[in-house]
Amino acid sequence: MLAGSAACGTVEQLSAGRKLEQAFEKLGKEKTISFELDLDTDAETLKTLDASSDPEPGEEIPDEAADLLSGAKISVTVQSRKPIDESGEKDYVGMAMKVSTEDGDLIEYRIVGDYTYIRSDMDSVGKALGAPVPSAEDLPAEAGGLKKVLEGEWVKLDTKKMEETTAEMGAEPGAEPEPEPTLDAKTQKKLLEALRKTVAGEVDFKTAGEKDGSEHITATAPFRTLMTEFLGEIRPFAKSLPPGMDLPTDKELKDAPNTDVTADFTLKNGELTEVRVDLAKLAENAKVKKLGLVVRMSEGQKPTAPAGATELSIEEVLGGFGAAMMGAEA
Repeated sequence: MLAGSAACGTVEQLSAGRKLEQAFEKLGKEKTISFELDLDTDAETLKTLDASSDPEPGEEIPDEAADLLSGAKISVTVQSRKPIDESGEKDYVGMAMKVSTEDGDLIEYRIVGDYTYIRSDMDSVGKALGAPVPSAEDLPAEAGGLKKVLEGEWVKLDTKKMEETTAEMGAEPGAEPEPEPTLDAKTQKKLLEALRKTVAGEVDFKTAGEKDGSEHITATAPFRTLMTEFLGEIRPFAKSLPPGMDLPTDKELKDAPNTDVTADFTLKNGELTEVRVDLAKLAENAKVKKLGLVVRMSEGQKPTAPAGATELSIEEVLGGFGAAMMGAEA
């Protein structure tokens, strides 16, 4: 969407934008996409940002959580029956996500076929969040399903039944569960056109040269201006957006920094391999020197069902958590 919007810029923008457009076109033709999301920062920077938000005493970010967030990576794979750029919600047949650190995997889940597969290192997660979880040995017999989770083993749940139970839990007694809010095709098209128009007018594309056999293209724009213009374009059809998608007002946006934000796209043999966004200036804090978001593309890996997963019912999981909480209170 960014690349296709550079056509009304300079010759350099046109060339850089076309290269990006071709890279995204290649990506859209794939049926499976894998990428890794990395927060390029350190624990001290996260603690500095937290302190600048003036948290209540005792609500400061724990050292363990800052260490986890600064070193964590999120790996995601999405698989569809059709090319990604032609896919609708019903076309996706597999998904996998994993949160990992240098010490190992923390949480992983996969959606394959009719089941959702989950495993986690609950001890590490509990320590990082400052809320240790009970050990499997301390749980009562009726929490057998939860024991598998706490022991870090793969478990699986029927995806459809899990979604139905979750919807019923949030509904009024006797009411029919409401469908998940979605964007209709007409509204999606309007959003796309609004984004194209905004990017074409506000984003500056440049070719940054080659490095290590890869070509770099940058896209730069003032943050507040970009957001204000984009939201201004979509306000006329805001009522078509799903419930809960309340747009900030222009007055609220005035508090947002208007510093330039740059995204660096890395292309190798015409294919997109990495996107790096420098967010340090948005912090408006001289102590924040390193704050970025990195997305690294990799060859799409088809999500597979892990062997030996124990099947659980959602009732068994909920009952296990209830028993665990009662045991903790005792």
